[in-house]
Amino acid sequence: MADQQFFMSQKGYEEAVERLKYLSTTKRDEIVARISEARSHGDLSENAEYDAARNEQAANEGEIVELEYKVKHAVIVEESSDTSSVHFGSKVTVLDPDFGEEETYEITGATEADPFAGKIADDSPVAMALLRHKKGDVVTVVCPEGQYSLKIVNIQ
Repeated sequence: MADQQFFMSQKGYEEAVERLKYLSTTKRDEIVARISEARSHGDLSENAEYDAARNEQAANEGEIVELEYKVKHAVIVEESSDTSSVHFGSKVTVLDPDFGEEETYEITGATEADPFAGKIADDSPVAMALLRHKKGDVVTVVCPEGQYSLKIVNIQ
């Protein structure tokens, strides 16, 4: 089975490496200290602090494994100043003709995606519909709920 690739900007890659370093050192040490402190309180069978710290440890270790895999299989995508069409790294302003609302999205890798900040993954339905299209194009977004159209108003 082929390894999955994770497309990232240089900045996104560096942020992932920093996060991995923090989780592997500082946070891991903090959790171990909390577990030791909770153990010193005696009976572990009814020790909520111990249970919480162990759960946090499991979540932290899971995130470390995930980030290690993504960093190992990262493909750094060079940013481009080309605004003739939508590509990885583009900031795209679109108009939803049905609602008359404009939204701006930045096309990023899945590891950098943050929909609340307007950053969408390159493999999301909206990004896949927008990629390689030009200003003025109307694209159809196909998603589980159906489909809808967006008009590309601007590309940065």
